[in-house]
Amino acid sequence: MTTPITSLPFNTVKKINSVIAIVLALSALLLLGSCSSAPAAQTAPPPPSLPVQSVQASSVTTYQEYPASIEGTVNVEIRPQVSGSLDRVFVDEGALVTAGQPIFKINEQPYRAALNNALASLHAAQAAQGNAQLEVDKLTPLVANKVVSDYQLKTAKASVQIAKANIESARANVATAQINLGYTTIKAPVSGYIGRLLKKQGSLVAPQDVEALTQLSDVHDVHVYFSLGEKDFVGFKDQYAGATLKDKIRHLAPVSLLLADDSEYGSKGRIDMIDGQFDKTTGAITVRATFPNAQGLIRSGNTGKIRLSLHHANALTVPESATIEMQDKIFVFAVADSNKVKKVAITVDGKNGDNYIVKDGLKAGDQIVLSGIDKLQEGNKIIPQKAAVAKN
Repeated sequence: MTTPITSLPFNTVKKINSVIAIVLALSALLLLGSCSSAPAAQTAPPPPSLPVQSVQASSVTTYQEYPASIEGTVNVEIRPQVSGSLDRVFVDEGALVTAGQPIFKINEQPYRAALNNALASLHAAQAAQGNAQLEVDKLTPLVANKVVSDYQLKTAKASVQIAKANIESARANVATAQINLGYTTIKAPVSGYIGRLLKKQGSLVAPQDVEALTQLSDVHDVHVYFSLGEKDFVGFKDQYAGATLKDKIRHLAPVSLLLADDSEYGSKGRIDMIDGQFDKTTGAITVRATFPNAQGLIRSGNTGKIRLSLHHANALTVPESATIEMQDKIFVFAVADSNKVKKVAITVDGKNGDNYIVKDGLKAGDQIVLSGIDKLQEGNKIIPQKAAVAKN
């Protein structure tokens, strides 16, 4: 049987009420502590605000460089045409000479003696002809008067013909001797620069020598040779109008020459020759450009690079900084529906400054993210910020 609280003594009821109050207070504190230790709900961060740009089509020009070798328009080996001792050297190595200027002198005494001998033979032949003619003149009236037979006259006339033939032979020998004497003075066949002098004064020289006396290069204009691969050649010739290669050459733009220190040569050149066939070994075709060289700054044997310009009409360009490269592929982040980004692979057809020329993967009007792409993932949402269109 339970005793009612009201029937308990006053002091006892008071104690019970105090205990109940303490218990209730402790329960409230425990409940409050459990509520405060519960984790607060996390709020998702806002999408990043990134600059974007619309891809635009425009006309751009790209440049490609090809290793090149340089030669003078005329490169001549200077060789002796007669044998002998080298008496004089009239020029120094590297000297500029004009056509017809003496360069070397071979001892002429043997050849002058040969000329004198040939002249003596000519004079003897001419005297023999005169003597034979006198015999004809003497016999002609005697035969007419039937003093002597015409056989003697015919013999005399044959002697005249023999004398004439001897004269022609002697004259040919004189001409040969004069030519050989002339060969003792070696003259510059063209204007240009003298190369190394491989023979010095006093050396014996002959036409059969393995080494030439020197080389002479006409570098008033220079020929610059470079090679195009088959793919580059097809793309190169498709740039210009004309039904034939000869027509296309006339429409080719001037080309630049980069010297060995990568400085650009001051004058532009023009392509004037394309080889008739591809090299079977290298799969390339040789192309020649000609540059003016009035001041002689370029010499035969120099090397450099030819810079060709290629025009691209209606080309799409994207900044190189807006791309990422993965596994030999180039990607951009395009802005799709709901401002979500999509990783797009692009095919590059060259560079124009700091921009890639896009051959495939994008179309005009597509928007791409310009920066902050290193932290983006496929499907991330962004807040686009319009950026100014870059000028090519």
